[in-house]
Amino acid sequence: MRINYKPQDRFDFAIFLPMIFLIIAGLLAIYSSTVNHPTAHGNFQKQLYWAVFSVLIFFVIYYLPQQTFRMFAIVTYLAAIFFLIAVLAIGKTVYGSKSWFGFGGFGFQPSEFAKLATILMLAYWLTYKSRDINNLKDIGVALLIGFVPVILILLEPDTGTSFVFVFITIALIFWSGISLFGMFVVLSPGVMVVASLFGMHVFLIALILVVIALFFFKKDLFNSISVFVINLASGFFFNYAYAVLKPHQQKRISSFLNPYADPLGAGYNALQAKVAIGSGGFFGKGFLHGNQTQLRFIPEQWTDFIYCVIGEEFGFIGSVIVVTLFFVIFMRLLKLSSTAKDKFSVLVIVGVLTLLFSHFAINVGMNIGIAPVIGLPLPFLSYGGSSLLVDVVLLGIVLNVYRNRKLHT
Repeated sequence: MRINYKPQDRFDFAIFLPMIFLIIAGLLAIYSSTVNHPTAHGNFQKQLYWAVFSVLIFFVIYYLPQQTFRMFAIVTYLAAIFFLIAVLAIGKTVYGSKSWFGFGGFGFQPSEFAKLATILMLAYWLTYKSRDINNLKDIGVALLIGFVPVILILLEPDTGTSFVFVFITIALIFWSGISLFGMFVVLSPGVMVVASLFGMHVFLIALILVVIALFFFKKDLFNSISVFVINLASGFFFNYAYAVLKPHQQKRISSFLNPYADPLGAGYNALQAKVAIGSGGFFGKGFLHGNQTQLRFIPEQWTDFIYCVIGEEFGFIGSVIVVTLFFVIFMRLLKLSSTAKDKFSVLVIVGVLTLLFSHFAINVGMNIGIAPVIGLPLPFLSYGGSSLLVDVVLLGIVLNVYRNRKLHT
């Protein structure tokens, strides 16, 4: 008996169509911000080529056998690590970061490929045989898988991208069923580092909260003291880590805490982005009519600050539409992660959701002044072929899972 599937039974238009609309919005914003630029006017054409190529690859990924992604997880991850090491030796330096391979007029970032590889490898490891994520060895290997790319990317240095790998690793470990105490052990040192950014008083308050949490968990004295010492050391370690950062990275942190401390330097882009978004009003100034955009107040606005082009030229309405399209994708990914039957596929979807959401939240936060300027592109919109390709491929994998979901029922 032949089963007749409706198109929506095999293809998730609720993910695909918002993705296409966001790519189109990105192309419009890139065109607007580069059309009158003396050196970047060719970026629109390059991005258009990448967009067409990415959508074609999307359908190739969509029709692959689902087991392909599990089979090649290890090989893909090892290849990503190789490229991350190679780029440190022979890569091209762009804006102080040795993170690019150059091919003629095109460039490729191995760190983008590593995002895909790390998601697949973590999903593979966490679902291989009878994995116990609360076992010290298993959680240690999972953290190692996630943090090897972090270390290599920090050496480039690219602090913003390294944060994304941390978020992905933590999200997949959490989704694998780690205990609440285990998650506390993983997350609390990071919280202490952030608290130390805001001075000794905030740091001490956070340390007191750690002690209260340890009392709540009621673990044995050795474990409790060990966790307390790790948290205490994490906070003090930040001062050392801050000292070894590049000067421009230190300025980004200080300008996040107080953008007005250096309004013509590190805080300049963040302040101008807020001006651009605010000046757009409700309906915007119109396509190609944004003052901040056309007069190039923000350097390279087509990359990390593409969202303020939308805000200035299409106003509050355009900004909300973009945010809504993203949330349609996020909610759909969350729904698929809760309905998929194969655990490997579930973790891949969670990894994709974490990657896209972290990029979205930090990038939009940068543009409106509530997140540090750490150089993360806005998925599907920002100029950059390698990031666009990887983002589209990741959604292709998700729709591949959707197409094959009945195989696991």
